[in-house]
Amino acid sequence: MRDFEAPGRSPVMALNGMTATSHPLASQVAVALLQAGGNAVDAAIGAAMVQNIAEPQMCGLGGDAFILLKPAGSEEVLALNGSGRAPAGADAAALRAAGHVKVPVHGIHAVTMPGGVDALCRLHEDHGRLPLDQILAPAIRLAEEGIPVGPRTAFDWAEDIKVLQGDALKFYALNGQAPRAGQIFRAPGLAEVMRRIAREGRAGFYEGEVAEDMIASLQALGGSHSQADLAATCADWHQPVSGSYQGRDLIEHPPNGQGATAILLLKILSHFDLAALDPAGAERAHLEAEAAKLAYDARNRFIADPGHMDPARLQSFLGDETAARLAALIDPKRAMADPVALSEAVHRDTICLSVVDRDRMAVSLIYSIFWGFGSGLASQKFGLNFQNRGAGFTLTAGHPNEMGPGKRPMHTIIPGMLAGGGRITMPFGVMGGAYQPTGHARLISNLSDYGMELQQAIDAPRLFAGPEGLEVERGYSEAVKAELAAKGHRVIRPEQPLGGAQAVWIGSDGVLTGASDPRKDGCALGW
Repeated sequence: MRDFEAPGRSPVMALNGMTATSHPLASQVAVALLQAGGNAVDAAIGAAMVQNIAEPQMCGLGGDAFILLKPAGSEEVLALNGSGRAPAGADAAALRAAGHVKVPVHGIHAVTMPGGVDALCRLHEDHGRLPLDQILAPAIRLAEEGIPVGPRTAFDWAEDIKVLQGDALKFYALNGQAPRAGQIFRAPGLAEVMRRIAREGRAGFYEGEVAEDMIASLQALGGSHSQADLAATCADWHQPVSGSYQGRDLIEHPPNGQGATAILLLKILSHFDLAALDPAGAERAHLEAEAAKLAYDARNRFIADPGHMDPARLQSFLGDETAARLAALIDPKRAMADPVALSEAVHRDTICLSVVDRDRMAVSLIYSIFWGFGSGLASQKFGLNFQNRGAGFTLTAGHPNEMGPGKRPMHTIIPGMLAGGGRITMPFGVMGGAYQPTGHARLISNLSDYGMELQQAIDAPRLFAGPEGLEVERGYSEAVKAELAAKGHRVIRPEQPLGGAQAVWIGSDGVLTGASDPRKDGCALGW
C-alpha cells in the first residue's frame, strides 16, 4: 500500500471497463466508447486516434502499430502486426557506397510505409463493434477544435522540434516554436484524413487524395516511395511468443518486434534470487543491467523481418539453454564490457494503451512514429508526419535485419500481456523505444518478485543499460549509484524519464485495476 502522505496516485478500480493511456482525453474517449456499447477494440482505436493530436511527436497516421488482443470469451491471445515495409527502391548497398555506416535517423532514407492505419482498420473489421465513424468522431472533433498541450508533451516537443524540416514545421510548430504547456494545438489536415478513414475505411488513407499527397510529398523529398509500395501495405495476424517467469507467462508480439527480448531477459534473471535482494538496491540493479546487455546483444544479432529469420534461431533465442548460458556470463560483483551496439538508435518516443471491456476482451496497443516526430518530414497537403522506422534496419551486409526492398525492420514497439492460472491477467505496455524489454522485465519482476501493487510497480525507479552508460533515474539513492559505479558501471542521468507504462489488471473477483505512469500526462479511467 502506498504512503498516502507522500506524493503519488492510487490505482483506479472498476467493474465494467477500464483503460490506461498517456493522455487524459484519450482515456476519457476510450471510456465513453465503452459506455456507448463499444468493446475494447473500439475504445483502443478511438483512444489511439486522439493521441495523434494529443501527442503528435510520439505517434501519428504516418506510423506503425502492434496489437495484442484477447477476444471476449477466450484466453487465446492474437498478435496483429501493423508495421510498414521499406519501399521497393530501398538499397542498403547504395547507402554504404554513399559512406553511411547506419541508416540516417532523420530524412527520407529512414521513411518506411505507414502500417498503423491498415492495422487499426483490420482490427476494427475483424473484432470491432461500433461503426468506424462513431469511433473516430471524438478525435476528429479534437483535431479541429484543438487540444491544450500537456506538460510532458510540451517537454518532449521542445526537444523534438529541432528535427522538423520543410512542411513539417508548418504543421507541427506554433509560430516556428514548440508549443508551451497549455497552448492549443490544432490539426485540421489530420481531421480531414481521419474523416475520410471514418467514411471509407482503409481506402480513405491508402487510396485517393490522401495517398497522392503522401507519395507526391515523399518523391519530392527524394524518396523512391511509390503508390504500389503504399498499396501493398497490409497488417497480418500472427501467434504471439511467450515465456514463463515465477509462475506467470509473459506474452509478447513476435518478430519483427523485439518482444522476445523481454522474455529472454526475464529468463536470464530467473537464474538469480532477485526476491532476496532490495528492489531498489545496487545488487538487483546490477543484475538487471548485465542481463539486459546480454539480451539486447542477442536481439541485435537475430531479430528481423520473420521472412528473413530462421525459425530455429527464434526457438533457440527463447530456449532455457540460451538463457542459462548467458546468465553464467554475469559476474554479480563486476560490470562486463558493454556488448551492446544497438542496430537501432536509442529513442523514447511511442505511445501505449491498455483497454479491458465488460466482456473481458483485452487490448494492448502500441502506436509509434519511432523517434520524436519520426523522420522530421510531413506531407504537403494534410501534414501527415512520416515515421523513420527504417532507422531500425542495419546496413551490415548479409545481416537478417539488413535494409532491403519490401522488408520490415526490427521494431522496438512491444505490446505485452501477462497470464497466470490459466487466464489472461493483464494487458500492458511500457513505452520507451529500446527501453521497452527492460521495462517489461522490471514491471513483471516488481509484481512477481516483490509483490508490489500495480501502480507501485509502475511508479518504482528505473534504470537502463544504454550505449552511453547506465542511465539511472533520480529515484535511486546516491549510495546505490556509488555502489553501481564501484562495480564498474558508468552511471549517468537519463535525458528524460525512462519509459511510460499503462496497464489493466483483470482480477479473478471481477475487479479491474488500472494504473498509469506518472512519467507521462495520462491516467487510468474506469466505469
